[in-house]
Parts: sequence; C-alpha cells; structure tokens
Amino acid sequence: MEDDSRIAPVEDVPADSSLLFTIRDGFDKEEAILLRLADGVVALKNYCPHWTDVRLDSGGGATVREDELVCTKHGATFETATGDCTYGPCEGATIEEVDVTVEDGVVYLTDDDYEFENLGPSGEHDLSSRGRIGFSGN
Repeated sequence: MEDDSRIAPVEDVPADSSLLFTIRDGFDKEEAILLRLADGVVALKNYCPHWTDVRLDSGGGATVREDELVCTKHGATFETATGDCTYGPCEGATIEEVDVTVEDGVVYLTDDDYEFENLGPSGEHDLSSRGRIGFSGN
C-alpha cells in the first residue's frame, strides 16, 4: 500500500467510539469515521442521513453502543458494519461507506473516489456549534 493512503494503525481505532479523518475529492473535503468491528474496521461518511449537516463525530469520537452508531442529535441508530439506520427518523436510510483495507495492522484508504487528507476534522465546521435543537429544558 502507498504511504499517502495510510490512515492509521487499527489499534488507534477505539473499540467503543470512532476515529475521525478527512478525505478529498479534488478540492472538496469531506469527513469520514473509522469504526472497529469484531473482524476489522469499516469507514463511513461522517453525517446523519436525517440531517446531512449533522456530524456523528465532531472531533471527540462518535457514540457507539453494542455495535450501533448513535446520532446524538435525535437518537437514530445505525449498524456499524453497514451504516444502515435501524431506528429513528431516517430508518431505512444508509450512511455512505468509504472503501478501506487493513494490511499489516494498518488501515489504508482504497476508495478510488477520494484521497486521504488528514486525521481529524476537515476544518470546515464550526466546532462550537452543538446543533439546532437544545435539550436543556429552558
């Protein structure tokens, strides 16, 4: 595998969260997340299909419970292995997968549509924003 497609060692992908990385298609940047599976890893785009401007991982790791990715904005759940929504307002939708391969314990981007940009956020989001709905009760 080529070094410029190297994302991270598998051991850096949390078992109960996600590892955020940025990909590029020409000049356009997008975010994706690596999720640990029992038999490897999967990469999904970093958005909720209900509101595509809602990021599942805003830099501190996505919420993962018992092999399900959780959108903390409205409680939708997704199978980590497939990105299929199993509960919530986007039930039946699927988060787009990004092709990756593990070789010698390292995850590489192998999706011909993208180039690896960097680990972490794209820098194109306001990290102070916590979404459009407040649950404070006020």
